[in-house]
Amino acid sequence: MPRNGQPAQSAGRGAAPAPRPAGGRAAGPSEAGRSGIGPSRTKPSGVRTSGVRPSGGGPRRHVTTSLHPGAWWLWALALGTAATRTTNPLLLALLIAVSAYVVVTRRPHAPWSRSYGAFVKLALAVLLIRLLFTTVLGSPVPGTHTLVTLPEVPLPDWAQGIRLGGRVTAEGLTFALYDAMKLATLLICVGAANALANPSRLLKSLPGALYEMGVAVVVALTFAPNLIADVQRLRAARRLRGRPDKGMRGLLQVGLPVLEGALERSVALAAAMDARGYGRTADVPAAVRRTTAALTLAGLLGVCAGTYGLLTAAGGTYGVPVLVAGVAAALGGLWLGGRRTVRTRYRPDRWDARAWLVTASGAAVAALLFLAAARDPAALHPGVVPLVAPSLPLWPAAAVLIGLLPAFVTPAPETAVKEPS
Repeated sequence: MPRNGQPAQSAGRGAAPAPRPAGGRAAGPSEAGRSGIGPSRTKPSGVRTSGVRPSGGGPRRHVTTSLHPGAWWLWALALGTAATRTTNPLLLALLIAVSAYVVVTRRPHAPWSRSYGAFVKLALAVLLIRLLFTTVLGSPVPGTHTLVTLPEVPLPDWAQGIRLGGRVTAEGLTFALYDAMKLATLLICVGAANALANPSRLLKSLPGALYEMGVAVVVALTFAPNLIADVQRLRAARRLRGRPDKGMRGLLQVGLPVLEGALERSVALAAAMDARGYGRTADVPAAVRRTTAALTLAGLLGVCAGTYGLLTAAGGTYGVPVLVAGVAAALGGLWLGGRRTVRTRYRPDRWDARAWLVTASGAAVAALLFLAAARDPAALHPGVVPLVAPSLPLWPAAAVLIGLLPAFVTPAPETAVKEPS
């Protein structure tokens, strides 16, 4: 039909004219793809992909540049294990410096990575408390260099071996400082693992046998901010109404609504998780279940006995074999226990060559300090009676520097690919 007095033009061989967009341009390939007409070759703005396209134009394969969180924990625990083999303050300070340098250079920009400072403060508190107890309660180490003499409180006969006050010697304080630095270094190494390893990714990487525990931890970490927000909201509402929000009465009147809201959220979450299949297990023979329980229990007992042997001087001979056997039994129990859990992982973290290098660097530090403690115990445990200045042994110090390898083989936080939430 003519329009505005003009005849209609033919679109050519009976084909209908192509629809024109509102802007007056012909629809190109990219616009057709966005409107659902034909394939699209454009990427939506604001979407950041982390993958490589294989040959042939297939789907993208996810490639992450971040390190496996388990590698950070193994590296940090190995440094902490190395710290338990020496009381030399110079070596312990070197271990702290190594872990601090790796944390400063490889700590991601995330709220959970700020926990390192809290662990450093906790380590300083351990040092101060140990020195305070030594000053007040005395030290079993005899000394000749008296720093101060406190008034001594007489105690009954049944409290023999304990004293309040008395002489405070330099030898006793030095021994307490060396011993406390060992525990402080271990705490700082654990803080380094907390600052470097993403907790959500670590929970996602747990074996199948610990899946339920990981879900419980994730739910607890998710509900904790909601409880704090509820408390703040209810206290603000009570202040606006002129009601007290402090003291025992305010605590009771704020705590009951918070607990009621938490219970309602828990029931709703439990119903949603049950509807989505959480908690369902596969059919496993009874023999496999009994074997799993026996391996797990024996492995945990072996780990406890081996750890005790490593931390004591008398158990150094049997500590390592028992610990290795306990870890092997526990891993076997976890592997068998994972057969009960039917689940998949979305984009699981891969244990690549960098994770092996990071783990190997921490294990090398621990192994070399074990060897140094066996060959030259005087260098790793300086004496305090008579009081002498500690010396820095060269090759154990060089062994500790191997722990700096993660600062050079892992990606920097700025270049790491942003992970999907």
